[in-house]
Amino acid sequence: MASLFPSQADDAADMPELSEINVTPFIDVMLVLLIIFMVVSPLATVDLKIDLPAASAKPEPRPDKALFVSLKADRSLYLGETPVARAQLGGLLDAQTGGDRQRTLFFQADKQAAYEDVLGVMDTLRQAGYLKVGLVGREGE
Repeated sequence: MASLFPSQADDAADMPELSEINVTPFIDVMLVLLIIFMVVSPLATVDLKIDLPAASAKPEPRPDKALFVSLKADRSLYLGETPVARAQLGGLLDAQTGGDRQRTLFFQADKQAAYEDVLGVMDTLRQAGYLKVGLVGREGE
């Protein structure tokens, strides 16, 4: 058996007691925070009941005399294959359609065209009274 000499016993009594950090309160706080986040996180999402229309991938047949308005990446505007200025677009459309503003127009824009320019052409068409505008895209992409 080991015994302590008097000088060693005094040193052992003077040494501070080693204690470990009690992590139980820390774990309790973390679990409470986890529960709070689990309860609050569904409230942060938007939950709107919207009945979205179903889309079919079948392309629609083009009309016999489709009227295309095209916008290229360099901001040039075309009615059919004829270049036009944006200010003349309404008058030329009236001449082409015979003033029939209920006729559907097809608008196609280059994918490099600026969104601002696309909206500008759409606004010009709306101001000219042509509200039936179909947007043309590539099939299969």
